[in-house]
Amino acid sequence: MSISSAIQNRQLLSFTYDGFARVVEPHCWGIDTKGHTALRAYQVSGGSESGKQTGWKLFHTSGMGQLFVLPEQFPGPRPGYKRGDNAFSSIQAQL
Repeated sequence: MSISSAIQNRQLLSFTYDGFARVVEPHCWGIDTKGHTALRAYQVSGGSESGKQTGWKLFHTSGMGQLFVLPEQFPGPRPGYKRGDNAFSSIQAQL
């Protein structure tokens, strides 16, 4: 399973990032405007360097560890999500 199939199937992802375990609803995956492979996701649980445990975040996939596609699904796009996210220069998969 990949990030793009998790987006298509609306499945949660779990991974570590900046030393924190996280669970997210993946919404958009591609290349950001700085050339990094990145994921726009809504974090539903876990830790964060900022102290903000839930909310919209942009993750560089190079910083993700122990990435798993979970069997749990989410209902669809969160309020505030915009297709064609302008943080990306190229989108591989999006809700």
